[in-house]
Order: sequence, then C-alpha cells, then structure tokens
Amino acid sequence: MITLLAIDWAVVGIKAGQLILCLSILVVLHEMGHFLPAKWFKCRVEKFYLFFDPWFSIAKKKIGDTVYGIGWLPLGGYVKISGMIDESMDKDAMKLPPQPWEFRSKKPWQRLIIMIGGVTVNLILGFFLFAMILWHWGEEYLPAKNATYGVYVDSLGKSIGLRDGDKIVAVNGKEVENFSRLSTDIILNEAKTIQVTRNGQNLDIPVPEGTISQLIKRKGDPLAYPKFPAVVDSVNKDAKFTSGSLQKDDQIIGLNGMPVGSFFELSDLKKNMKNQEVALTVLRNKADTALVKVKLDGNASIGFFFRQPQKFLTFAVKKYNFFESLPAGVAKGWSMLVMNVQNFKLLFTSKEVKASESLGSFLTIGNMFGAEWDWERFWSMTALLSIVLAFMNILPIPALDGGHVLFTLYEIITGRKPSDKFMEYAQMAGMILLLGVMAYALGLDFWRYLFK
Repeated sequence: MITLLAIDWAVVGIKAGQLILCLSILVVLHEMGHFLPAKWFKCRVEKFYLFFDPWFSIAKKKIGDTVYGIGWLPLGGYVKISGMIDESMDKDAMKLPPQPWEFRSKKPWQRLIIMIGGVTVNLILGFFLFAMILWHWGEEYLPAKNATYGVYVDSLGKSIGLRDGDKIVAVNGKEVENFSRLSTDIILNEAKTIQVTRNGQNLDIPVPEGTISQLIKRKGDPLAYPKFPAVVDSVNKDAKFTSGSLQKDDQIIGLNGMPVGSFFELSDLKKNMKNQEVALTVLRNKADTALVKVKLDGNASIGFFFRQPQKFLTFAVKKYNFFESLPAGVAKGWSMLVMNVQNFKLLFTSKEVKASESLGSFLTIGNMFGAEWDWERFWSMTALLSIVLAFMNILPIPALDGGHVLFTLYEIITGRKPSDKFMEYAQMAGMILLLGVMAYALGLDFWRYLFK
C-alpha cells in the first residue's frame, strides 16, 4: 500500500494542470458544438457551463438569455437548451405547451444537427490537432527493423518465449512498422504468433493465452524495449555518489555485479532498489573500467540523464508541409477512432479483455500526461482524448448525445416521436448507468493506486 508521503506532489500538480486545461478545451468546444446550431435554429440556451455546478458555481454571468459559468466539479460540462430533456431533468417545464424557442418544437432534422454538433466538433478538433502536430513537429518513430541491438524483455516477455537480443520482425505475419505499436498490434489483432530473428534464425513465437490480458494490465508498459547502451549524457548535480562519480560518456555495464547490456535492463534491475546504495561498473573512454557507488533516491533514480536512443538507433522522421499535414492528420485521427472501436469491441468479444482491467477514471487519464510540461505530448493527448470523447458520446446510451440521436432517428424513420415520459425515464436510466460506470472506474483506480 502506498502512502501520501511517497507521492511526488509536484508531478501530480503538473499532470493535474495539464488534465484540467485539456478537459477545459475539450468541454468548451464540445458544448459549443451544441450551442451554435441551437442558436442558429432559434432555440433558447439557458446555460453554458464549463464543469458541473451542483449547489454553487465558481463564476457565472448572464448575457442575453444565457448564463455562462464555471462549475466546481471537473467531470464535464453542459449547455441547457430550453425544452430539452437533459441532465437537469426539468420536468415542470416539460408539462407546459411547447414554445417556439424550445428544442422540442424544432423539426427532427434540426434537433439531430444540434445533438451531433458536439461529436462533430470533437472529431474535427482531433483531426485538426493531429494535423498541426504533424506540421509543427513531424512524425518520428522507430521501425522495428531498425532496432539493430535487438530487444530487452522483462519477465512477461520471457514468459512467452522472447529473449534478450531477439529482433522482432512481424506480428501474425504482418511486419511491425512502428516499434512503439508492438503491444497495440498484439492486442488489437489478438495475435497468435510473433516472428523474430534470433542468432540469425527466423522463429515463430506462439502467443500464449492470457498474454493480451497481461498487456492490458500493464497500462501502456510495452512487451519489449529496443536495446541501446546505457550511456551517461550528463550528471545531475543532486546525484548522491558515495565513491567516485559518473562522467559524461560513461557506459554503465554492471549493477551490483550483475551485467547490464542496455538502458532498459538497467532501469529494470534497479527499480526495486529505492533509497539503497548500489555499485555501478562503468566503461570509461571505451577502454577502462571504473567502480562507482551511488545512493539511489526514492524513485530509484541514479541521478544522470541518459543518451537518447536516437544516438544509437536510426529513427524514421517524416516531415509534412501544411497542406500535406491536413490529410495525414485526418488519417491519424481516423486510425485512432478505429482503434477505439476495436478496443471497445474486444470488451465484448475477447476472453482476455476485461472491463476491470481496461476501465480507468480521470486518475488514469491524468497519469497519461507527462511529468514535465511537454507541449507536443499535451496536444497529442488532447487530440487523442477529443477522438475518444467523440466516440464515447455517440454511443447509443440515454444521457449521452448518441442516445438522443438514436431517438431522433427513430422519430425521423417511423414518424412517431417518443413520449416525454419515456424520454424522462430513458434519461434517468442512462444517467444512473453512466454514474455507476464512473464510480466503478474511480473505485478501480483507487484500488490500483492504493493497494497494487
């Protein structure tokens, strides 16, 4: 069980700040997607809120017919449109005859446009952000064939038959183009085999049952890491050396007498040695060896910045001009959407994918942001979450946009409008379901962080 003292609150603050800014952008633009078409079709919008405001608001101001405000509960946001059965459950207003400015008095196709506006904006935003990321930073990735030192695998990789130094070629016979997508390819394709080159021989490694479940539990930690030497690029002034010291260009080749063949192997060996003194064997000037003793900190950090893998491995870098970035951004966003659909499908079709291992609350989402403020990572996460938000909101569940869309399509096709009483019960059932899922996900996160 972890303690509050063991938490790095500075890192928590940075991640929380990124999460809140990301959610604010996504929520405001999503709700704007409902707000603008509602105004175009002459609906009265009573409220436009960033975050929820049960009991009180942090700030609010009425302009025209609309109260604009910021709530204190950062779990989303909303627009309250007159004559619409939504989160507010304003039953009294629904008992009165429909008024020309109300949502329920508008034509079905107009209501449909209003309801899909938020999802549409989130999709466009995701595509646009991916395009701008590609335009500004380009796309850098490691082709699997360029992992020339082979891979380092931990206990899970070894348990399925992978070995240090293996060169991964393909999954289910399909070449792995991007090394960082290895685990994703295995999960989404429910892989049966991994093709590797070992000591010059091509081998088929069968993927045992249970591997996909284990990968999902790892929450993004990969099955294998590209090997590259653990070379010191610079030394942190706070490093606690007790004998000797590390120098720029030193290569760490041993830890407490155990051989170290790569950076990730070093990280794996020392992860359970927090606050302990360790002995490092280093190769200096590519010829001499030296022994350095250092006390690790509470994060098992030695106190040096390692030389980046780009110095040892050939990464592919693709640059885009503005006009090339637009279709590339749409393609990347679409692939993320397809991946989300496939992940959701696996919840119902795969024996190894379980909701208890896949679900996460805002704690899980916040932890996906960087420990330092990195704008490329921030905008990449915002683009991804925008696509996820679009997909989740279009699910045909009452209380989500998709539920309203489903009932509106039913009305357009059959010519029969569901009764207000039915809509009230459906909205209530949907809210109970969503709140239950959110509570369950939050409980899972607390369990993971406190007891695992």
